[in-house]
Amino acid sequence: MAIDGGLLEIRAYQEEGYRPLVDYSAWRVAVLNYIDELLPENLARMQRHDQTDEVFVLLAGRCILFIGEGREAVGRIQAEDMQPFKLYNVKKGAWHTHTLSPDCMTLIVENCDTNDDNSPYAALSSEQQAEIVALTKELWGGLD
Repeated sequence: MAIDGGLLEIRAYQEEGYRPLVDYSAWRVAVLNYIDELLPENLARMQRHDQTDEVFVLLAGRCILFIGEGREAVGRIQAEDMQPFKLYNVKKGAWHTHTLSPDCMTLIVENCDTNDDNSPYAALSSEQQAEIVALTKELWGGLD
């Protein structure tokens, strides 16, 4: 016998890309799975959230979280090879993007009103794009 939907809601997402699964009050839980646009050679911009932190948890596969220093533009880029089941809290105003292995599944917790109006993008220079590819090769020993 199934549990009443008013007591328990079960959601899943197995397709490519980003999908919000639960919005409640001020927060949202979403999943980010592999998508071609997040291959290191395809990363051309970073995003920041002006009103909230954003939490990532690696559930499966591999994910590199790239963090860009600077406020108005992306400066120095740093890379964090995420470890499964650890919480990575990207602070409000921090530029960030990711690259994912084909088997990657990442859980995201963010404010439910996080959207393009309060989350600007910054274009990466060709040098920064090359740096992301180089950092990925350094951490993963090559591109899969």
